[in-house]
Amino acid sequence: MSALFEPLTLRSLTIPNRIWLSPMCMYSAAAEGPETGVATDFHLAHLGSRAAGGAGLVMVEATGVNPEGRISPWDLGLWNDRQQEGLARVAALISQHGAVPAIQLAHAGRKAATDKPGAGGAPLTAAQGAWQPVGPSPLAFSADHQVPAELTEDQIASVVEDFAAAARRALAAGFQVVEVHGAHGYLVHEFLSPVSNHRTDGYGGDFAGRSRLAREIATAVRAVWPADLPVLFRVSATDWLPDEPSWTVEESVLLAKELQAVGVDLIDVSTGGNVPHAKITGGPGYQVPFAEQIRRESGLPVNAVGSITDADQAEAIVAEGRADAVMLGRELLRDPYWPLHAARELGVPRNWPAQYGFAVGPRG
Repeated sequence: MSALFEPLTLRSLTIPNRIWLSPMCMYSAAAEGPETGVATDFHLAHLGSRAAGGAGLVMVEATGVNPEGRISPWDLGLWNDRQQEGLARVAALISQHGAVPAIQLAHAGRKAATDKPGAGGAPLTAAQGAWQPVGPSPLAFSADHQVPAELTEDQIASVVEDFAAAARRALAAGFQVVEVHGAHGYLVHEFLSPVSNHRTDGYGGDFAGRSRLAREIATAVRAVWPADLPVLFRVSATDWLPDEPSWTVEESVLLAKELQAVGVDLIDVSTGGNVPHAKITGGPGYQVPFAEQIRRESGLPVNAVGSITDADQAEAIVAEGRADAVMLGRELLRDPYWPLHAARELGVPRNWPAQYGFAVGPRG
């Protein structure tokens, strides 16, 4: 049996394999009117095809917990009934194809109010419908981004409740896994890193202060999520700024331990995104060592992401205990049936959709 195709059990939930779809923004929701932030037929086709393609867990992209928390006007949201109804269709379709439906809840913080990446991704102007971004401190992401408004403690408490409310809606929509987005330079990561958090109150300063928001959100989400279903947390393990005070893998290990204490079940390990000048060393599996270190030193399960494209490569990551699962992003965009092709390469029995059986045949 391939390690990549062994089931993974978190709490009472068994995920059928270790190949998971990474949450990737599609910028395909309506940007205005009553359908703002609502999943469309595109989301059904996109996410349903990855479930049919054999991914064990299919995670919906970063979904804003409030309007100001969207990266762009075209992001998914989960703060009203219509959005919940649209996502319920998505969750049901993922489940029908045998995958576990998951969703990532997010707040973009100081990186909010930007255009689609396909249109350049620049910060929106007021004429284009920009809103006021918020953050831990009035420090812009870059020279062309808006300076965020510094959140008050009352506003922070409201954001925590927005995450909890979105988690309640996610559960009602039929999702079995919820993930808190604490990475890529968005709001939670901005609080974690001394690069973007210059506060002097209880949400800044030392590690305990900077990690307070992450703990509060994780605690609030865990409180409304069923005890038998898992909560995940995505972290950027490093800011990639070795020569200045910044967020490091050592602090990520400490955070993982604290998140485990409040009921988080797995750390989704990525890196970077908090500053535009980070010097990232890429290459195949370049983020896997960070996942491996967090797993080894915290004791929590992790998944690994980042330039994982080959079946043997993914198999080795799991078989060698470097991560408990792999999340594929771009590779699953290029090939929705990558898990089924990987199964063939690794000599594992395939489970193609019955409707495709006459075309696939016994050799897959």
